[in-house]
Amino acid sequence: MNTAGTIDRPLTHDPKKQAPMKPSTSEPAGSATPDSTHIGATEARQNRNREMQLMQEALARAHMHDRLHDAVRERRAMRLAVAQRMQRRAERASLRARRALAMAVMQ
Repeated sequence: MNTAGTIDRPLTHDPKKQAPMKPSTSEPAGSATPDSTHIGATEARQNRNREMQLMQEALARAHMHDRLHDAVRERRAMRLAVAQRMQRRAERASLRARRALAMAVMQ
């Protein structure tokens, strides 16, 4: 079956292999913008794809950067909580030692 593709379903997605657009007979000549070359269209399409890919990579990089900063912040908060807990424990041990010393001196 040798049917030509449509605009929505082209025969091929490779712009170099697609047939060039022919001017319509219903439109007056020179009414539309001039046709671009296939090379320019291909470069523009590749550039757009590359930009979109780079945009996704930049978004992923920013997301990972935020997650790393969140992890560092969480680690710092955890260390601070542990340090405060150990400080309270040390203060209680110090108070117990002072009471024991006071009891030993009074007897």
